[in-house]
Amino acid sequence: MLIKQFPVFLLKIYAIIDYKQIITIEPGKRGGKPCIHGMRITVNDILGWLASGMTVDDILADFDELTKEDIYAALSYAADRENKIYQVAV
Repeated sequence: MLIKQFPVFLLKIYAIIDYKQIITIEPGKRGGKPCIHGMRITVNDILGWLASGMTVDDILADFDELTKEDIYAALSYAADRENKIYQVAV
């Protein structure tokens, strides 16, 4: 069965994290980029840290105001944005 091929932590992210309660977009904050609610840390910041090789634990150690759920919400938000279908005029 295909679903057994996915790592368990990914299934938990999509099943539990409702990023709409954690990720906010405010026009006057960080240029309107999606941020963690109540913070100036953007989804892009978190993705960049992970892409640079930082682990979730590394990020949590450096930014004690973040939670594991915040990081997973950023990943869930980015995955959702990636799955959107855009129409392009040709």
